[in-house]
Amino acid sequence: MRYLSFLIIALCFTSCKEENNIKTLKKGTYRMVLEVQDAQELPFIFKATSDSTLTIYNADERVEVDEIRYVNDSIYIKTPVFQSYFAGVFDGDNIEGDYINKTRNRIVPFRATYDNDVRFYPGNATTFDISGVWEVVFSKGEKGEYIAKGVFEQNGQDVTGTFRTTTGDYRYLEGIMDGNILKLSTYDGAHAFLFKANIKDTTMEGQFYSGNHWKEPFTAKRNPDYELPEIDELTYLKEGYDTLEFSFPDENGNMVSLSDERFIDKVVLVQIMGTWCPNCLDSSKFYTEFHNANKDKGFEVVALTVEFKKTPEDAFKNINRLRRRVGMTYPILLAQYGSGSKSKMQEKLPALNHVISYPTSIFIDKKGKVRKVHTGFNGPATGEKFTDYKADFEAFVNELLEE
Repeated sequence: MRYLSFLIIALCFTSCKEENNIKTLKKGTYRMVLEVQDAQELPFIFKATSDSTLTIYNADERVEVDEIRYVNDSIYIKTPVFQSYFAGVFDGDNIEGDYINKTRNRIVPFRATYDNDVRFYPGNATTFDISGVWEVVFSKGEKGEYIAKGVFEQNGQDVTGTFRTTTGDYRYLEGIMDGNILKLSTYDGAHAFLFKANIKDTTMEGQFYSGNHWKEPFTAKRNPDYELPEIDELTYLKEGYDTLEFSFPDENGNMVSLSDERFIDKVVLVQIMGTWCPNCLDSSKFYTEFHNANKDKGFEVVALTVEFKKTPEDAFKNINRLRRRVGMTYPILLAQYGSGSKSKMQEKLPALNHVISYPTSIFIDKKGKVRKVHTGFNGPATGEKFTDYKADFEAFVNELLEE
């Protein structure tokens, strides 16, 4: 493989540079293209603000990156919080290499072109305006079929928006209408998504690509009144249970449970999550902000994390990296490592009927009773839905605090 040597280099992702004319990023804009299935290209834009910092752009999202390392003519770019990285070599001012996720054994070739800020090259003018709400089905008629809600805004040929599922969203999508073809992409530091669809009047039919390891079809139709099912009813306590019990270790090896003094007579939010999960990152940022503002009022949060790393030591490296980046002040416990299996996680929490999403948020009152289970998390890319969730969250927690 072209860049197999990158996999065995001991990566120390702090910005460093020797004095002997090592090639570095030029300030300016780059068009990054990942090679996915069916000879498709998944583009996104980043801007190098210095030789040690860059910003990734997806619609209104900005991902700040400050872990960049140089070795001779090679560059290593590690995105914040998540475990993926880019390993490339300079070709003039451009860069070629591989996007690598060692934990999941995934490698995607890429090329970054300097002084280029065009995400998708506009081809044909369009008479279609897809602005509004779409009723969506992914993998229709197949075992993995699931529903979603597409919400888009179009200005000329430019399109932004997202697909909301019952458990989360597909992040900040940005692209164009090229004739009757919709093209949308995003890269959030962990996931690289490409959506392409043919538009016909009030319907669309397309393909969804995730990196170069997954693709699935989707269909959609305009439906301004379409709503997804209520997600507070997907995961719930089994009959005969009204409390939640667990005991998992923190980074110091201490076993933590809800019976600890810290949680007694408190309103507690239990967050089931993973450090590799973008929707979990969104929830962690919001929960951290809310916890810091309300911990003196008797509100606590405890995270139960599920990690793909094969050892507890490596898992806690990821956990502590997330803690530092987000500023999380509440306990983060290692509930599972070596697998992201939801069924295995449910076995560790037998009071729940199932775990179908990361994150899942469990609200517990001062008496230790489970009052609500919220599946998934609609992040900032969902706009009004995210605003509504924050308002509902605050109102419900305040109600529990006043009891």
